[in-house]
Amino acid sequence: MPTVLPDPFYYLENFRQVLDWVGTRHADLLDARETGFITGFHALPRPAQALLVRMVMRKGDLFRASKLDYAEIGATAPLLALLAERDLIDAAPELTLEELFAMLRKDELQAIFGGRGQRKDELLESLQPQFPEAHRLQEWQADFEDNICRLLNTDIFDRLRLMFFGNLHQDWSEFVLTDLGLLHYEPVEISASSRAFQQREEVDAWLYLHGCRTRFEEGENLQAVLADIPASPYANTWLEERRARLLFSLGQQLEREKNWSSALSVYAQSRHPDAQLRSVRVLEQNGDIEAAHVAASILQAQSSREEDQQQLARSLPRLRRKLGLPRQSETTLISPERRDITLEPMADLSVEFRLREHLHSEDAPVFYVENALINSLFGLLCWPAIFAPLPGAFFHAFHYGPVDLHHPDFRARRETEFRCCLAQLESDAYKTSILEHWHSKQGRQSPFVFWDVLDENLLQLALDCIPPAHLRALFERLLGDIRSNRSGFPDLIQFWPQEKRYLMLEVKGPGDRLQDNQSRWLDYCARHGIPVAVSHVSWAHV
Repeated sequence: MPTVLPDPFYYLENFRQVLDWVGTRHADLLDARETGFITGFHALPRPAQALLVRMVMRKGDLFRASKLDYAEIGATAPLLALLAERDLIDAAPELTLEELFAMLRKDELQAIFGGRGQRKDELLESLQPQFPEAHRLQEWQADFEDNICRLLNTDIFDRLRLMFFGNLHQDWSEFVLTDLGLLHYEPVEISASSRAFQQREEVDAWLYLHGCRTRFEEGENLQAVLADIPASPYANTWLEERRARLLFSLGQQLEREKNWSSALSVYAQSRHPDAQLRSVRVLEQNGDIEAAHVAASILQAQSSREEDQQQLARSLPRLRRKLGLPRQSETTLISPERRDITLEPMADLSVEFRLREHLHSEDAPVFYVENALINSLFGLLCWPAIFAPLPGAFFHAFHYGPVDLHHPDFRARRETEFRCCLAQLESDAYKTSILEHWHSKQGRQSPFVFWDVLDENLLQLALDCIPPAHLRALFERLLGDIRSNRSGFPDLIQFWPQEKRYLMLEVKGPGDRLQDNQSRWLDYCARHGIPVAVSHVSWAHV
């Protein structure tokens, strides 16, 4: 049960933990300025450390002195002076008009500029041509009673966080949520050599690519961003994946803008798994049908990805028709059993839950599970393989799952572990392992287990009614392409406990159609004798 943390300086201890971790494991990646910051931070008195960390953990780099009020710290004015003396904050920063408006209330701004009756955004817009330069707060208003300070060294804080987490989407709140019992992580032994980065240049490159993506997401000119992305692939696989994803995102935007030639050029530079497929589409959109046909034919011959083959099975016949080429035999997905049903709508119930309510009975219960059930069963059975402490898979205590989860060699690196886990499906051992892990790992973060959906009743019904041969078939496909195959499972599952059987149901309401990943799962299930059907629901007119 979550509790209030007993140490009011918990956040400071967490920050110190990061500094110690990075200082110990990444000392060779730090320059003199960063090492100096760590040394200087430890030399500060505890209250000053705490105040600095409070600012680090808040959003932005500007703070009103009156808002820096923390009971455990006490008076902050002398501490701010000390932090300014140590060049950790700027006690009198220059503020742009936009920054000033972000920091002050409407009435305070009106006292400076007038403009009563105007909204804050309207006042800002009207003043922007008059005040293009930045000024200190006292230059904006000499007798302003409060003060604004700016946190310095934000680049160091980002670098430390990146070296600790290996990303910037996790932040200091991970510690707090874990301490409060709101998040639980699987403890994995982490060797001293297991870390996110091996060279400083890799950290620099990661931050550089992050900056390029930020510029793109904030709407900067695409060509300007594209010009700054390294033209050559990185030798580091992890960095190259980030570069490939960024290029792919730029290519998609260029597609949306119908800039076909630039989109094609960008896709050619990207190693993103979908880049070749998008290139085929761009060539067709640009009217180069022959080139599109050649590219599609090559991709069809070379790619083992199901989604590639599914898309090409649609585009190649169309391209051949446009070129006047003869038809070729086509591989089509198996259509699952179709069940049409008419129901009266019920308020506040989606089509999936309405059908569940209609079908459910004590002897044949129905559950809405979508992607939760099969993923969870897989995650529980294969927990030891997923969380095997391999080099480079984990490098801090807050991993949702292994870093290489979506890498092509994810299974190969753990082949022995997965073989042992899946071998349990040859006997009833798999039931024991799944139940044991459901109890012992309860609530721990996992890329597969949906704790909020999987209760013991549902789990037991699944183990009783789904044959292990079906589970193995489902797990094998899941492992074949985790990124693509973790989704697309049918919405509902119905059990007949007395008969030890089950049925998975995909539900489609009026006007709804199957998504590609759903079609692929339905085809796979049909080919492997796994009971599935698609229920098309129409509403009765009342």
